Amino acid sequence: MDQFDKQILAILQKDNQTPQRDIGERVGLSAAAVQRRIKRMRADGVIQADIAVLNRESMGSPITLMVEVFLDSEKIEEIDAVKKLFLSASEVQQCYYVTGESDFMLVIVVASMTEYEKLTRKLFFGSKNVRRFRTIIVMGVEKLGLEVPIV
Repeated sequence: MDQFDKQILAILQKDNQTPQRDIGERVGLSAAAVQRRIKRMRADGVIQADIAVLNRESMGSPITLMVEVFLDSEKIEEIDAVKKLFLSASEVQQCYYVTGESDFMLVIVVASMTEYEKLTRKLFFGSKNVRRFRTIIVMGVEKLGLEVPIV
């Protein structure tokens, strides 16, 4: 990956709808060269997805929670089963397998606390391997993004 690729990625992270012609003008390449580079970076997995970021409140899911999950067993097949359960829930926006006292950190969005209570029954109380979980309610989102620093 060279400087052109990095400049292209910096632009796409801010707005992946930027026309390739405009990207080319900003980085000093032709639109065709930009197109080839983007296609290669998608094929190589550097660009993992092209998504639309939706407003949670507009979509009826205004409550954001961070949940720390503690498991009983650290057998790989049991960890994989819990991962699969978490990944299957659309309310789970982010799932991190972590080190330290806890085993997972989840970012969850729901429409109401009643909905979250139902989700806890499915994800945590319904799993034999979840020892306990701790919920943190987000009071306000000050920064939300998926941009990766480009060095």
